[in-house]
Amino acid sequence: MASGFFAILDDIAALMDDVAVASKIATQKTAGILGDDLAVNAEKATGFLASREIPVLWAITKGSLLNKLIIVPVALLLNAFVPVAVKYILILGGLYLAYEGVEKIVEFLFHRQKKGKEVIQEHNASDADLEKTKINAAITTDFILSIEIVIIALGTVLDRELTLQILTVSVVALLATVGVYGIVAIIVRMDDVGHKLVLVSGDKHFLNVLGQSLIKALPLIIKGLSIVGTIALILVAGGIFSHNVDYFHHLFPSWPSILKEILLGIVAGCIVLGIISLIKPFLPNKKKAY
Repeated sequence: MASGFFAILDDIAALMDDVAVASKIATQKTAGILGDDLAVNAEKATGFLASREIPVLWAITKGSLLNKLIIVPVALLLNAFVPVAVKYILILGGLYLAYEGVEKIVEFLFHRQKKGKEVIQEHNASDADLEKTKINAAITTDFILSIEIVIIALGTVLDRELTLQILTVSVVALLATVGVYGIVAIIVRMDDVGHKLVLVSGDKHFLNVLGQSLIKALPLIIKGLSIVGTIALILVAGGIFSHNVDYFHHLFPSWPSILKEILLGIVAGCIVLGIISLIKPFLPNKKKAY
């Protein structure tokens, strides 16, 4: 009886070891998407009154958890009954990521100045509406990125037993939410911590300098994360195409993989952006409030 109990404990310990190793590999493979998720949500959670930053971030975090509660079981069911669907969903997600990355680059290079009428309309929008719009936009982007995170994590354990698949994907999904939004919470409060340090510094020069540094560092960090996130979007998309489409996998065999993935991501993003630009005039016109 006792030996059977300890054998079960030994099996559980072995399973947890396998989950830890598989989760580490899966987290490394999803690092690019997590970087973009971090950049996007750091941007979405800033620009509010200090009293609203944490409530906004908490609303986005709850939305992210709900996203993963929906996506994880659906991904596991698809993999069990329609495994080929996982591959095509991954490729479609790659197209979206490539499009979003290229769109950011195009917007940066050819950003048009807003007309006076648009500025007035945004100014007249209520704070509550702007906050709700930003939260919804962040949750929607998180949903797409969560699909990629879950499927890439699942792809690292496709040849393992179902229990390990479930535990690994669940661990990665939870770590993605807690890790990303935990870091975002620290980032968005940097300026407030800096401001408090300046107020209490008195004649302590070090605290004053530290506080001023934190205040000045916040916009630089947000901008840096945005740049890194854009590059990550294109790289992740290119990697998805390279690893899941045989033609692209064998294309330019002598090229460094990172160069080929960037090229694939940019080309795919430009194609999708071009298609969307062509059909956009025929779509209902919805103005963004942020």
